[in-house]
Amino acid sequence: MRDRTLGIGDDYWIEDEHGTKVFLVDGKALRLRDTFELKDAQGRVLVDIRQKMSALRDTMVIERGGEPLARIRRKRLSLLRNHYRVSLVDGTELDVSGKILDREFAVEYDGELLAVISRRWLSVRETYGVDIVRDDADPALLIAVAVCVIHMAERERDER
Repeated sequence: MRDRTLGIGDDYWIEDEHGTKVFLVDGKALRLRDTFELKDAQGRVLVDIRQKMSALRDTMVIERGGEPLARIRRKRLSLLRNHYRVSLVDGTELDVSGKILDREFAVEYDGELLAVISRRWLSVRETYGVDIVRDDADPALLIAVAVCVIHMAERERDER
């Protein structure tokens, strides 16, 4: 994933380990709230990512087919590291923790690693990898989670 293009209104491709374009993150400009679409290589929308406007805390929502799939919030008591909670509509909760702004973090379910996000594997500047560890994990959801938490962490940093 390319780092420099995470702004609203920017688009960027996500490539697999062979350099094949797999997903497109389409940032929607001129909206009242932050909005992205994650599309497949053929341009089909897999998930929508939106900032939730009515929430007391910074919250983003991931939707699939117009239906809510997950809600992402920063955990309240996370002093040393960035820590986010992903609440899926089925009641499952994922934890995202690590150095989000450094692009060094992990997504876990009940202590089991689902994905690792890191710059260490890649030599290209402003690029980071998303390694999905479990074969049965939803790649579109995990990439959308990574996009959300990075966007939220950057927005929080910019507001300080």
